[in-house]
Amino acid sequence: MAQNNIIKKAINQLGYHFIADDFIPEGKDEYYLRNQQNRSGIEYRQLSASEIESLVQNRNTSDNWNNILVSDDFNPKLVRNCKFYGLVRIGKLESITLEFSQLVVPVGLYSSTIVSCDFGDNVAVNNVHYMSHYIVGDEVILVNIDELITTNHSKFGNGIVKEGEDESVRIWFELCNENGGRKVLPFNSMLPGDAWLWSKYRTDKTMLDKFKEFTETEFKTHPGYYGKIGHRTIIKNTGIIKDVWIGSDAYIKGASKIKNVTVNSGEEGRTQIGEGCEIVNGIIGFGCRIFYGVKAVRFIMGSHSQLKYGARLINSYLGNNSTISCCEVLNSLIFPSHEQHHNNSFLCAALIMGQSNIPAGATLGSNHNSRSPDGEFIAKRGFWPALCSNIKHNSIFPSFTMIARGNYAYELNIPIPFSLVSINEETNNLEIMVGYWFLYNMYALTRNSWKYVNRDERVQKIQHIEYDYLAPDSVEEMLHALQLIETAVGKAYSSNTEDKDNYQSIGKELLEKKDPIVDRLTIILEGIENNNRKTILTKCLKGYHAFRSFIEYYSLKIFFQTIQKGREYLVKALDYKEYNTWLNVGGQLIPEENVDRLRKDIHDGTVNSWDEVHQFYVHEGELYTQYKTSHALHILSREKKLNITNLSNTETMQLLDLYVQHEQAILDSIIVSREKDYTSKFRKMMYDSDEEMNEVLGAFSDNSFISQKKKELQDLKETVSYLKQQFI
Repeated sequence: MAQNNIIKKAINQLGYHFIADDFIPEGKDEYYLRNQQNRSGIEYRQLSASEIESLVQNRNTSDNWNNILVSDDFNPKLVRNCKFYGLVRIGKLESITLEFSQLVVPVGLYSSTIVSCDFGDNVAVNNVHYMSHYIVGDEVILVNIDELITTNHSKFGNGIVKEGEDESVRIWFELCNENGGRKVLPFNSMLPGDAWLWSKYRTDKTMLDKFKEFTETEFKTHPGYYGKIGHRTIIKNTGIIKDVWIGSDAYIKGASKIKNVTVNSGEEGRTQIGEGCEIVNGIIGFGCRIFYGVKAVRFIMGSHSQLKYGARLINSYLGNNSTISCCEVLNSLIFPSHEQHHNNSFLCAALIMGQSNIPAGATLGSNHNSRSPDGEFIAKRGFWPALCSNIKHNSIFPSFTMIARGNYAYELNIPIPFSLVSINEETNNLEIMVGYWFLYNMYALTRNSWKYVNRDERVQKIQHIEYDYLAPDSVEEMLHALQLIETAVGKAYSSNTEDKDNYQSIGKELLEKKDPIVDRLTIILEGIENNNRKTILTKCLKGYHAFRSFIEYYSLKIFFQTIQKGREYLVKALDYKEYNTWLNVGGQLIPEENVDRLRKDIHDGTVNSWDEVHQFYVHEGELYTQYKTSHALHILSREKKLNITNLSNTETMQLLDLYVQHEQAILDSIIVSREKDYTSKFRKMMYDSDEEMNEVLGAFSDNSFISQKKKELQDLKETVSYLKQQFI
């Protein structure tokens, strides 16, 4: 019995009846959507007798020459060996060549089979074996393509169902969890904040239903839309392109298969897809680059991101300005500025909240700890595991956590940010080094914050992404961590169990007076690992004071930025409500209270589309500086026990001097942490001389980032000196 259902139709049907009669509105024909889509402005006419004769002499065929329409500047001599079916419209053809990346091709249509397509001016189409139902822009180059078609039910990667289709064909993305419990519908223009809201609030059925409605109304569900290839796009030496919408100035070369995809490209960024790539069911943002054997299925790529060198991105959202190469990512939601460069790294069922770096050999969320694929993995901003780290579901890591190499076989819930997590192999204890980044790697911490800002290539910055390592989310985590550390120190110090209610006050007193006994205590933090072994806090004394110092620095920096505008801005800032609970909504920090208000507005219909959700992001971004300023100044007021709105001139100058001291200390720490790479004997042993080292690494004195920070500090001192003159 035959297994493949081969449908036979008369040859004169080829190129016609793209839309079934039942779906054509009264008074319209099957081209009504095509005519809406074609905005070229070209006025087409029928062929003249001499033009038809010339086309026939050039070995072209058509089922009906009356259905070949052309512009007044059409040149029939530039169409050869082509087969035309259905209505085909052709713009200007001139006797010129088009050149791109050393490929020089003549304008015209050559050796191709073309079914019901529109062409703009001066296109170059050569050896396209089968092309149907596309609208092509001006100066497009299409060379050596096996199949370039659009079906009448094309969705271009969006999670919609066309009229007449069954719900079962709808494409969902199963983010953050392999069992589909957090699935979302993809759509062009979907932001990481949208994906997070949809995947996070699973008990809010009203909002989830609204999100589905937003998506369905965002895109037309009528069958019969044509594919598009924008102006100046080049496609060459490619296998199959099916149901793909392609923007302008895109470059596709050597791809194996692209199916049901939107490729955004144009003024906001030119997108490129290269050799051996297989891309199915996805949305590709502006300015993306996909090269060398990539496999991407059910995915969204934010703008200016890269997939390369055999990367696999499946059922995942990759945020803006990110790079994944040589590795596999499944069922994950990744916020902007993610780096995953090395072979064999594996990321599964994860929420990675930005500014992250996944190394070679890392397997994150790789094993199931239950009988079903329902484990999850959450890492907040700045997550950096070491080479060959092995971390299981379910685990949560706070902002800027560094993971030392090891097999973390049990679930983890780490509450201390800016820490180094490791396994002590001698004692088989889990250890958390408090304040690792502040104590030992300020160069990387500060440089990364600067780097992410400089590499943010988004043109439309709808979401205000926070790149500073000191922000309301990380500062609130530090404030919470201080209490945990105080309690753990007090408990370790006290041998009297009756002091249980006083553990925090005991620990706080020991830490604040820098009692050396703290360094001799075994400080245990409970409830961190799903295992009976101990979790030990190390560097508690130094880390504790580093936290307090950087919380103070955070508030002083914003105090300095505000006082420059005038004292009245301090009063205005403190009039704002202090938000203490912040959510990372796709890389944008928003007070939880405001997110709850958005959800309420979605419920009652005040917010009724994705555009209006995006306007919420824009509005919150505009207010973010005010919220952040209020947050920092309230902390400063409490920590320094000062009335910030009524400071004396002396108090103001003291705060400014203290801020300069902090900046000087940070610069010194940056220099020390980077200088180690030039002074360590294990670094220097690779070179026969300092001169050779400088040639390879660049001279330490020439470090551009450190030079920049020195200049910033000098400028700051001059500004503070000027401000202080105003208060004398």
